[in-house]
Amino acid sequence: MQNILKDKKVAIIGGGPVGLTMARLLQQKGVEVTVYERDQDAQTRIWGGTLDLHKSSGQEALKKAGLLEKYYATAIPMGIVFANEQGQVLHTRKTTPENQYDNPEINRNQLRTILLDSLTPDTVVWDRKLTHLEVHNGEWLLQFENQPDATADFVIVANGGMSKARSYITDTEIEETGSFIIQGDVPQPEIQCPEIYQLCNGSRLMTVNEGNLLVINPYNNGSLTYGLIIQKPEEWNHGHILNFQNNESVIQYLSKRLSNWSEPFQHLFQVTSFFVGLPTRKLPLNSWKNKRPLPITLIGDAAHLMPPFAGQGVNIGLVDALTLSENLTNGNFDTIESAVEDYEQKMKVYAAEAQLDSSTNEKEMHEPGFSFLQFFD
Repeated sequence: MQNILKDKKVAIIGGGPVGLTMARLLQQKGVEVTVYERDQDAQTRIWGGTLDLHKSSGQEALKKAGLLEKYYATAIPMGIVFANEQGQVLHTRKTTPENQYDNPEINRNQLRTILLDSLTPDTVVWDRKLTHLEVHNGEWLLQFENQPDATADFVIVANGGMSKARSYITDTEIEETGSFIIQGDVPQPEIQCPEIYQLCNGSRLMTVNEGNLLVINPYNNGSLTYGLIIQKPEEWNHGHILNFQNNESVIQYLSKRLSNWSEPFQHLFQVTSFFVGLPTRKLPLNSWKNKRPLPITLIGDAAHLMPPFAGQGVNIGLVDALTLSENLTNGNFDTIESAVEDYEQKMKVYAAEAQLDSSTNEKEMHEPGFSFLQFFD
């Protein structure tokens, strides 16, 4: 059995869930791997909603990594409360002993901690923002902002949808899909917004009215996080977008846009401590370069960014890590390049299916009369 990574230095760019899982899976097979992450350190807070790993995809990767039980011990199984804009409960879906482990929610920092604790010390090199990647003396030369250079024989790019390091693989441009998500964060929600917190009743809350879709999670490591999904206003394409650094202007916009929503929702916006605006984007899976100067590939959002409307992004990324790591270590391929080529062919099939699911859901969400219940029938 040939070990195609013997005496090879593998560099993973990006220490998100996909990059760290990739590192774990390779280290289990004795591969020398280093992760370069732009965050200052392991304590840097990752902002954003919780993640739910699906039984048939993301959880399979964690199982292979020997971390599934730790995920189950930390993640929270959550039902759904469907309510209208007046706060009246329309329907509830509760968790059961049979489905509680299908896709429980986990805070991003908690997932990163599980993954980091599984790696050998100093696998992750922090405060490394990649600025340039080039071939030098038969190796990849990695250059970072205000930090020493590094070298590698094989580079795995896992630094997200806006990655600039993907240019060796594809020149395809990111596309906006037309939706926009306004995300908010409320610390201590049981005190700051008790009515909404109680309406959630330990579950996610989903509300839709006149093209405004609100999803709330009351349990995100001590905070409540929510996302309001809208169609991106046309004027925002011409420089008139909200200033998300100015909380008051965002609160005023939400209060005006959702003026017919009941007072608990209005109060939720008023006590939001932090906003971020996210246009939804997609990276089409076409025109990948066959000729590359040295082994390099993409995994996760860097390979197949998609909107979050099918809950597939991180899950498909973890399938990437599982598929690529097995190809690189199972002895079935003679070269890194052939292992990578096989992975990329498989990935383009399953990732394209996930992108289509997400696009289909996005289209449905903006149709008149849409109800979240359609997704869960």
